[in-house]
Amino acid sequence: MPPTDEEIAVPLGLDWPELREAIERLCAGFDGAYWQACDREGRYPEEFVGALAEAGYLGILIPETYGGAGLPLRAASVVLETIHARGCNAAACHAQMYIMGTLLRHGSEAQKRRWLPAIARGELRLQAFGITEPQSGSDTPALRTRARRKGNGWVVEGRKIWTSRALHSDLMLLLARTTPLERVERRSDGLSVFLVDLREARGKSVEIRPIRTMLNHHTTEIFIDGLELPGDALVGEEGRGFRYILDGMNAERILIASECIGDARWFLDRACAYARERVVFERPIGQNQGIQFPLARAFAETEAAELMVRKACALFDAGRLCGPEANMAKLLAADASWHAGEAAMQTHGGFAFACEYDIERKWRETRLYRIAPVSTNLVLAYLAHKVLGLPKSY
Repeated sequence: MPPTDEEIAVPLGLDWPELREAIERLCAGFDGAYWQACDREGRYPEEFVGALAEAGYLGILIPETYGGAGLPLRAASVVLETIHARGCNAAACHAQMYIMGTLLRHGSEAQKRRWLPAIARGELRLQAFGITEPQSGSDTPALRTRARRKGNGWVVEGRKIWTSRALHSDLMLLLARTTPLERVERRSDGLSVFLVDLREARGKSVEIRPIRTMLNHHTTEIFIDGLELPGDALVGEEGRGFRYILDGMNAERILIASECIGDARWFLDRACAYARERVVFERPIGQNQGIQFPLARAFAETEAAELMVRKACALFDAGRLCGPEANMAKLLAADASWHAGEAAMQTHGGFAFACEYDIERKWRETRLYRIAPVSTNLVLAYLAHKVLGLPKSY
């Protein structure tokens, strides 16, 4: 049963003002010129990521027992939303917040004590999630990466694509098939999750190749050839990996949605300020309904999407099922940020294409989220089948 309004009222109201203010102060040290330089040079924002790690924000979801802040997903949502609302970009490191959920929920106590304290201190980075493959795409059970038993350990062969931040991560969660597809009852069975130490594997049995994209996203393709893993690299039970990553996917979609809300607010702030100040034909352009209406609609969409983000956070933090809400939050927030970005582009006119205004950079960055980490159409197909009870189309 879904929670009642009374059960979710308090979580929906949490706004963490002190946390927002602290993030705003941190982001003030990384202005548009910094992000423009990173974008122009294709450079990883090492200084920004280091500042977040040093301040403890990348370990915000790790329990205090393991050296983290022990805060709920809603707090992480506020952090990422605020980062993007200030014109920064958390894509360089946001994965650490949701990837570790698989380790937290399904890892052994020994694994958690070995890895989590160093991650919480910022000494280790767990920012890479090896799931997607060139042939399978969003059809995760069709992946071809195989992990075979060798003594007490495993040997892995395969290939991953769109594994972002792998060149800037010490550890990677890897999903591989441990039981052949033809020998399982359900296609999602027989998949297992492994924790890979990239510091040891990179340049030996793991080759990481950057993929150049239209934005400074630092995504890669990974080739795995004879990667030997110890027995304790397996996270949870063998063959249950697909179920384990679903929790992480819900958190991922909620947090990405939070970033989209931040992007939308940044676009609206910039566009409205420009519309008030820019005078053409002896009147501010913001006086024209052709400028007002797209901005007003984008604002309404952003406010509505934020409510779904908050609801999804509340359900997640309460330990409730939240697949539909997480997907709807991602869908609505990605659309809201894109529409706000489009409105900002039109409002700025030709100046939107000038890099110094940052509009074109943020416009390129936020466009990604209508495709990844899950496409808009796949979310709609999921909702149609899982929620509305229509025949499965995928």
